[in-house]
Amino acid sequence: MNLSTIALLIPLLPLLGFLMNGIGFRRLPNALAALIACGAALASFVCTLLLWFNDGATAKVFHYFDWLTVGTFHTGFSFLIDPLSLVMLLVVTGVGSLIHLYSVGYMHDDEGFGKFMAFLNLFMFSMLLLVLGSNYLVMFIGWEGVGLCSFLLIGFWNKNAEYNAAARKAFVMNRIGDLGFLLGMFLLAMYFNTLEYQEIFAKAGSVFGVDDAVIVAITLLLFVGAMGKSAQIPLYTWLPDAMAGPTPVSALIHAATMVTAGIYMCVRSNALYNLAPTTLHFIALIGLATSIVAALIGLRQNDIKKVLAYSTVSQLGLMFTAVGVGAYGAAMFHLVTHAFFKALLFLGAGSVIHAMSGEQDIRNMGALRQHLPITFFTFLIATLAIIGFPALSGFFSKDGILASLYAHNLLLWGLTGLSAMLTAIYMLRLLFVTFFGEFRGTAEQKHHLHESPLTMTLPLMILAVLSAVGGYMNMPAFIAEGRNYLDQWLSGVITMPQAHLSHATEWTLTIFTSAMVFVVLAATWLLYVSKGNVPVADSEQRGFTKLLAHKFYVDEIYNALFVYPLMRLSRGWSEFTEKGIDWIVNGSGILVKNISNLTRQFQTGDVGNYILATVLGLICFLAVHFLG
Repeated sequence: MNLSTIALLIPLLPLLGFLMNGIGFRRLPNALAALIACGAALASFVCTLLLWFNDGATAKVFHYFDWLTVGTFHTGFSFLIDPLSLVMLLVVTGVGSLIHLYSVGYMHDDEGFGKFMAFLNLFMFSMLLLVLGSNYLVMFIGWEGVGLCSFLLIGFWNKNAEYNAAARKAFVMNRIGDLGFLLGMFLLAMYFNTLEYQEIFAKAGSVFGVDDAVIVAITLLLFVGAMGKSAQIPLYTWLPDAMAGPTPVSALIHAATMVTAGIYMCVRSNALYNLAPTTLHFIALIGLATSIVAALIGLRQNDIKKVLAYSTVSQLGLMFTAVGVGAYGAAMFHLVTHAFFKALLFLGAGSVIHAMSGEQDIRNMGALRQHLPITFFTFLIATLAIIGFPALSGFFSKDGILASLYAHNLLLWGLTGLSAMLTAIYMLRLLFVTFFGEFRGTAEQKHHLHESPLTMTLPLMILAVLSAVGGYMNMPAFIAEGRNYLDQWLSGVITMPQAHLSHATEWTLTIFTSAMVFVVLAATWLLYVSKGNVPVADSEQRGFTKLLAHKFYVDEIYNALFVYPLMRLSRGWSEFTEKGIDWIVNGSGILVKNISNLTRQFQTGDVGNYILATVLGLICFLAVHFLG
């Protein structure tokens, strides 16, 4: 089998799984549906490995057919296999396969099991198309596909009106970003007469100068698309609401697929962004603001999935901050490690919710480590990884970003460090309140507490290993010279040179951030374990705490500024059109009725009246004839 066919199989296998489960979901037994869905995802992962080990470092374009031809403009359906796409493919298919396996255990009692597995396959197909495309048009098709799949999966339990509202919110907010992406594509097509990455990137430097107004407009519009897909201010509020979907969906969206699409698109377009420093500054500001705001909100959330959701928004902001200073490699590194520990956190949260019979408020949990030992231990590793505990994956990837920011701007480093410290606080709060202290649930919940089945715990254990050792793929030079394998792998795709710090400076920064992690660890342990504090009830929240718990009232502000006025306008227009149409229809009927009533007066049935009318008519006729 040649490489072109293998590349084609990567998205086609999940698509085939979707078709089989989608068509036969009412008839196929759950075991067969699970085998098809998981088998398709795993086979895509194997195909990706085959490409990786077959000269994966060399960029290759596989053209399958001509797609769009308008005059001299041609766009084909083709895939680009290069180091960047292979890294993303491994994340999507590898982590995605584990989430598929976990879903078998989590959703096994759901009556829509086959349909759910079909949607998961469709989600993976769309994301793979997005990653594999050799041009912006194929990327956009995948881009829209993941948007559609998120709508289907977030609103999977569509008998619940709240879940449907969350699905619609995700769909609408993503469409706002998609408009920016679409306009950016139009400008690219106008100025380059192609949408192929390699042709555009090769010509960009000769077509535009640095900070040319057009290239700034193009990169800003593309970033607007990324803001929607990767949940950045002001288009971030859909992501926490996306928790309405089943937990494996949250893991898939937050870790391996949809939200990483914006990061991938910006890194893929680094040749364009390098020509637009103004856009990069804007990206850094948006990323930093998103990271801090989401981290602050995360401090006072008590829904276990909502805490993780705001953590995702914050971590994505961190990645965009890195992109904003040109540290594309650091952003991709954190994207990979984040996929490991964030998928693990969400799946661990699902295991907790599964054991607690649907309970999601951490104030009603406690002491779960005794009943869910595998879930606790793996959740612990993921938490330590995301806070940057030394030697775990997040330690290396987060410090890579912080070092890049320090070399670029001291204030940016300080504020990002603050965001990282806030992350440590709310994640450790989540861990300690959920798994330590006294059990605060009901007696019935306590009676049914149990560890999840192997189909759910096996993915947790694999992801825990990856969360622990994943950082060793890209160790900094001051710790291990020459072992920055990911940077070396991506060096041919990422072109902006990075500022370098001395080893002494990097050691100082690392010791300082590690010390902060230990300080936060000790403080939160004292507060939530030694003293046994539990977050206060909603009714007792006051001042700034209440402001954070209500997420700065951003949803309420959006509702007041956009949603309610549009709803009133829609209702007014609806009433106007309805009444207008009613008036025309009813008025026509009334007019005909009145005319009929009038003419009916002449139909009396009296022969004398008819003779009189005939005579009068004859007189009138003769008078007109002779007088005329």
